[in-house]
This record gives sequence, C-alpha cells and structure tokens, in this order.
Amino acid sequence: MEPTQDIESRIRIGISHGDINGISYEVIIKTFQDQRLFENYTVILYGSSKVASYYKKLMDINDLNFNIIKKADQAHQRKPNIINVIEEEVRIDMGTVTTVAGELAFKALELAMDDLLNGQIDVLLTAPISKKNIQSDNFNFPGHTEYLAHRCNVDDSLMLMVNRDFRIGVVTGHIPLSKVPEALSTDLILRKIKILNESLKKDFNIFKPKIAVFALNPHAGDEGLIGDEDQRIIKPAIDEAFANGILAFGPYPADGFLGSSNFRKFDGILAMYHDQGMIPFKLMSFDEGVNFTAGLPVVRTSPAHGTAFDITGKNEANPQAFRNALFQGCDIFTNRMQYKELLSNAMKSPNQANEGSSE
Repeated sequence: MEPTQDIESRIRIGISHGDINGISYEVIIKTFQDQRLFENYTVILYGSSKVASYYKKLMDINDLNFNIIKKADQAHQRKPNIINVIEEEVRIDMGTVTTVAGELAFKALELAMDDLLNGQIDVLLTAPISKKNIQSDNFNFPGHTEYLAHRCNVDDSLMLMVNRDFRIGVVTGHIPLSKVPEALSTDLILRKIKILNESLKKDFNIFKPKIAVFALNPHAGDEGLIGDEDQRIIKPAIDEAFANGILAFGPYPADGFLGSSNFRKFDGILAMYHDQGMIPFKLMSFDEGVNFTAGLPVVRTSPAHGTAFDITGKNEANPQAFRNALFQGCDIFTNRMQYKELLSNAMKSPNQANEGSSE
C-alpha cells in the first residue's frame, strides 16, 4: 500500500466516476477543460467514455478528448485518460436513482481502489455516489469512508472535512443520531484524536497541531445538568491525549465555539457526530469543501457535496469543490512523501553521528 513514486515524479490521480445520473461528469469535464492540469499530473478516469461523450454533447463541449486505455500504466501523461468499466451503451436517467448507476459506481470504485492499493495510482478522487443504489452484496457500507477502511484493512479512520485551514472531523459517522450516545466511548474518542493529530502532522505539514474537541450536549452538559457524557466520556479522552503530548482541548460547546470564531485558533476540530461537524462546515464551505479520509495508508479525497440530482443536466454545477479535492489529494500525497523522508533522515542521523565520532 505504500506509494512507490518518487516525490519529484508526476502524481498519478485516479478518479472514480460516481453516479452517472448526478453531476459527477459535469464537474469532471469542467475540471478537465483547464489543460494546465495535465502539465503537472497524470489523470485517469474510471468510468465510461460513452457517458462522458453524452455529457460533453449536452454541455456543448467539443475541445476535450479522452484517451481510452485498458490499464493505468498505459496512461498518457498530458491527456485525460479513461478506463471503461463498461463497454456497452448505458441508459442515463439524469436526476434519478437507478440500479445500473449504482452498479457502475461500484465497478469504478472497486477498479480504482484496486489500482490504488497496487500502486498503479497515487491518489484516489471519488466523485459522489448515491448511498442507496450502490448497496449490494459487494458494497454493504454506509458510504465511501467505511468501504475504504475495509479495503485497507484499517480498524479506524476519520472523515475529515477540509477547506483551507478549516478542518473538522467526526467521531461517529453515518449512523442514526439516536445511536450516537451509546456509540461514544473514551477509547473511541481518544483513537479519533490520535488519528486527527497524526494526519495534521503528516498530511498537512503541521509540526505541533492544536485540536479542539466538541462536547456532545448543549453547554457541554452544564456540569451534568444536561447530560453527563461530556465529563464522563469525552473529558477523560482529552486528558489522556494531552498527557501523551497531544495538544487537545475541550470539550467545547459547538455553538459558542464556532460563533466566537475560536476555531481560527485551532488546526483541527473533532465533532461528536455527523451533523455537528457537517452543518457548520457546509455553511462555510459548501462550494469549496473537500472530504478527506484520514487514517488510511492511501490518499483519498472527494468533493464535500453529493450527487445533486436536482440540478443534473442543467449545466449549473460548480466544479470548485471537485478541483479542490483533486489538488488537496496531491498536496497530501506530497506532504506524506516529505514526512516519510524527514522520518527516514531523522532515523539515520544518530547512526551518522556515531560513525563520525572519535569515541
């Protein structure tokens, strides 16, 4: 699973096409129209050239041509490449949840993930899927994050939403709100703090990150008047993390913390449940935000938005979040290579010092 490409080489980006009835192809095509992209990166779309042609025609775009390949190692460095996950014609029902779209979304994701794990690509950028139609015997997960962790044989990962210096992760992901309190534990929160801390260091090049941890209850429980989880479960995790050298603070009431702009003083935030993190993030970053899966041995990003079935085919989709996800993935890959090199040099230094000693 370790990337094998030299840090000075072109980064190879694989893109899974997501749901063909959503806005995926529109934002992909709009991103690919900027030819400067191919001056620095090798890009491979796992999808359908026929579907791409359909959307190009719909958008009246004639100056973008895909290089069709069978395998990732055949990719042209300065053209957009596509690996067909299906050769036949595909019925496109824009804005509709269909079985075939779910099947094709999974095929693209599986093939791209195979190549990522085998070192054929360096970064995986996943276009939005419908969590309903992708479900099958092969995909029985609430979303991308859980599937990726399964494929990487990783017990813990962290859904981390990123927009410039604003980074917020969630302890519990795609589970019903009613199940959040019982899902929380001191051990789980501590593990997520550690993942976030490690990711901020190696993925975002922050030497000593400062982390804010949200409370579960309003007013952080008001000393037990509105629930005891904050003092009983969350605070011990923060204390243990701090005792182990992690600059974790809290638990903070989410509303006051964000309303007072205190988040600007921290490198990362850890929310307790999905909407506690997603609502403020999307209010501030809906058209620009990136979803990054921290804690994996590979790099995966995605735009923070979904399939947007309501605007599919209207040429109204903003590609900025998709572009940001692409460049964020490349930055993270580069940062990881630099971090690995720094660790390697640090391990060599004591030996080199001993070799030069006269003792």
